[in-house]
Amino acid sequence: MLSYRHRVATRRLDGGGASLLVNEENGLITARGIRYAHAERFAVPELTALGSGTVDATQRGPACPQFPSRLQFVTGVVGEGLAISEQCQVLSVTAPADADRLPVMVWFHGGAYVSGSGESDKYDPDALAAEGRVVVVNVSYRLGVFGYLNLHDQDTQNLGLRDQICALRWVRDNIAAFGGDPARVTVFGQSAGGDSVMSLMLCPDSSGLFTRAILQSAPLGLSSGRPAMAEAMLAAATASLSGVPALQADVAQLLDAQLAAARTAQQFGRLGLMPFAPILGFAPLPSAADVDARIADAAARIEILVGYTRADARPFVSMDPRGNRLQQAGPAGPYLAAAFGRIMTRRIFGRPAAQLAEKWNRAGGRSSTFRVDWTPRRAPLGACHCIELPLLLGSRGAWSDAPMLGAQPIDEELARRTRAQWSGFAHEGLAALGPKPLRIG
Repeated sequence: MLSYRHRVATRRLDGGGASLLVNEENGLITARGIRYAHAERFAVPELTALGSGTVDATQRGPACPQFPSRLQFVTGVVGEGLAISEQCQVLSVTAPADADRLPVMVWFHGGAYVSGSGESDKYDPDALAAEGRVVVVNVSYRLGVFGYLNLHDQDTQNLGLRDQICALRWVRDNIAAFGGDPARVTVFGQSAGGDSVMSLMLCPDSSGLFTRAILQSAPLGLSSGRPAMAEAMLAAATASLSGVPALQADVAQLLDAQLAAARTAQQFGRLGLMPFAPILGFAPLPSAADVDARIADAAARIEILVGYTRADARPFVSMDPRGNRLQQAGPAGPYLAAAFGRIMTRRIFGRPAAQLAEKWNRAGGRSSTFRVDWTPRRAPLGACHCIELPLLLGSRGAWSDAPMLGAQPIDEELARRTRAQWSGFAHEGLAALGPKPLRIG
């Protein structure tokens, strides 16, 4: 039951006894910064109950401690103005004010597992929720050493992934109070968020928490060989602390340790482009030997849409030692670097996406693929990594500082069509998309 005053609504959650103060505007309800889990540093998260009383959900929640994103030259600043806290297990819910058992879409942000936040205004899903008649949940989770390299208990890893599973359990238990249908949950994510979706599909602990999944530019070609790299990173990070126990180190010391670990990861070639990520063989993930069996199990339950952008890897060429050398190779450098970027796109994003779809179908599941070709006028990086995000989330103002967009404003017609495809998938699955792979732009 909602009562409105000054664009603030009060909603009581079923069964929890709590009242949430949420923003109400333009036919949408937005509840921000809701804590879904609690965890001490380097500890397994525990699902948080809202309890009783009134909870103010009108302000954005905190982001995990982090360095500025290495892709600011692509997206602009993501998460500007957010508070910083290790207690960053928060989510936001955006829903039509009259929602009644609508499909739910749960968003996991990207940022190479070291930057970003679901609370960023660049990920506000107002248009997606309003036009698509869906309830959208934005999830924030632990990053870097806080979420993906446990410096205190080496046997307990993948804490950020565990956070994400807690968020999905919170959705299962509470989303009906916002007019969402817990039986119709689609998870979607971009870059590290798309990679997170892949990990969630492999986790037995997430079974039954969602039935559809969208993987956007998931770097699936960077998934093998992580255990050895993680071991070397752990040694480097521990040495960086110079004997200070990880539980007693301050945040700045831990971020320095994270930087030391990332430097060590560069010795592992292309895998070092994303040093931090979930590690197979550590709970809640299966071992590498069991992945195919887990895919077969997931394919029976989950429909997937998986894809990439035509020039996905272009922003990363200068971060790869070979790509950087090619860029400096005289007059031919830009052409050689562009060709190298196309190879990286195929190996890291394109080919693995197609292989996942094929493997899904062979296991008896249902899948489809997409590619984003949209290239804004005078865009310096073409249809690069992240280029589809302004078509789905955020506002024109939120993306106004994104260099990847060049001189062209967001193509609003294409944006509406893309949001309709994504929300249609949440409503009806692949039946909403037609038989052919999607080409966007």
